[in-house]
Amino acid sequence: MLLALAPFASSTAPLPPQVQAQLKASGTWKSGCPVPLSGLRLLSVTYQGFDGQAHTGQLIVNRNAAPALAQVFQTLYAMRFPIRHIELSYSYGRSPDGDGTGSFECRQAVPSPCTGGRGTGTWSNHAFGLAVDLNPRENPYVGCGQSRDPATRPFFNRARLRPGMVTPKVIAAFSAIGWGWGGAWTGNTKDYMHFSWNGH
Repeated sequence: MLLALAPFASSTAPLPPQVQAQLKASGTWKSGCPVPLSGLRLLSVTYQGFDGQAHTGQLIVNRNAAPALAQVFQTLYAMRFPIRHIELSYSYGRSPDGDGTGSFECRQAVPSPCTGGRGTGTWSNHAFGLAVDLNPRENPYVGCGQSRDPATRPFFNRARLRPGMVTPKVIAAFSAIGWGWGGAWTGNTKDYMHFSWNGH
């Protein structure tokens, strides 16, 4: 029998000065990025961890997307969808276990290893705060340039559903705000962790 969780809560605030300083120091945001720091927001949400308990997590997202993303995380919480980590530090540094859910990172879109090249010349949706990577270990990038972390290998098989893997209900939660899923890309390359405002 599942125990009742604490009520869902969310809040949105401008980036505090210390967060702005950390983003700059880490190179996660720098001059020339497509969104100024004033265009980003600190989104705090309640989520269920893999321990079945309620936790509070923080993401840096586009200010225009913050209300809709709060709605998505409320839906995921109501579904009791487990999330490994949502910690602000992962916005400017990778989680130690490689399984941190995150959003903002000012970088170019990564070119497909299938076609080669060093850069695409266009900004990633993460650079706009308009993408979320959800449980990267349980939802790896596969195909050309696939995830190399051995811990992701068991999750290449999407037919065997395990906790933290994206389900049709999770996809529907993002679809409800108009966001698309990297697992729906055509071809053999899929980004199962990735959701964005335009599906790319």
